Amino acid sequence: MPNKLEKITTLIDEIEKVILGKRHVIQLTITAFLAGGHVLFEDIPGVGKTVMVKSLAKAIHSDFSRVQFTPDLLPSDILGVSIFDSRTNQFDFRPGPVFTTILLADEINRTTPRTQAALLEAMSEGHVTIDNHTYPLNPHFFVLATQNPVSYAGTYPLPEAQLDRFLFRLHIGYPAFDDELQLLTGQKEQSLELIQPVITLQELEELKEQVDQVYVNDSVARYALQLVEASRNHPAVELGVSPRGAIAFLKGAKAYALTENRTFVTPGDLQRLLPVVFSHRLILRGGLSVDEVMHQIIDQVSVPIRS
Repeated sequence: MPNKLEKITTLIDEIEKVILGKRHVIQLTITAFLAGGHVLFEDIPGVGKTVMVKSLAKAIHSDFSRVQFTPDLLPSDILGVSIFDSRTNQFDFRPGPVFTTILLADEINRTTPRTQAALLEAMSEGHVTIDNHTYPLNPHFFVLATQNPVSYAGTYPLPEAQLDRFLFRLHIGYPAFDDELQLLTGQKEQSLELIQPVITLQELEELKEQVDQVYVNDSVARYALQLVEASRNHPAVELGVSPRGAIAFLKGAKAYALTENRTFVTPGDLQRLLPVVFSHRLILRGGLSVDEVMHQIIDQVSVPIRS
């Protein structure tokens, strides 16, 4: 009988049955789930983002909703609506697709900022307020949003407050040549029929509790904050990582350490996560790319050395 940490590896293996050659992306997605965060996938269409989300939902045996974001989508289409019942003379609340465990927000940047903002309260507070009534969401509520690159026609840039609610921004990217060849020749298939439930929500809850137990040395916590401050003080950065982002950075590192079967965070964990935590939170003045800025931040902050 595998222990709980081995369950994480089993979950990654299960999803990798249909998402070939993207083990690190799968691991980071599960890391965000365990950390209580949300994930924004930014990629061109057709690289497997939707299959990834559906595979995760099936592998953890959870309910799943999908919202296709379009320019005419309204907040009520996501959150739900109160409808007057003439038989009872009362308003009945009809919950929207946000009342689920895993929500796939597909092409989130194709809808208006007003509708994008409808997810803000749900993502940050775990509940929604409609007609002065507050409705709690599933305690494991997890948003996996996809967006097309902002250069694509018909897209609306996500506001900074919305972006800050996403723990990671990930890219699946094109498959490796050999992996894609297996798909083309039928040696491998991206069928959800291959995915079996391998972990329960109760086991996930226990893993989330273990994330909180992961040890962070004071020098490592200081290193994390120094990286955050370097993002705020970099001459090419207009807006650096927020305090909310700093907290998420360290929580994500604790969850990542657990997926690596460790009970403590290392500086290397922070360096590996920095690109996916910082990239969507930095507003640049121009001149340098976000990748160049992040490399400079890592290079200029001294790594703590064990005494």
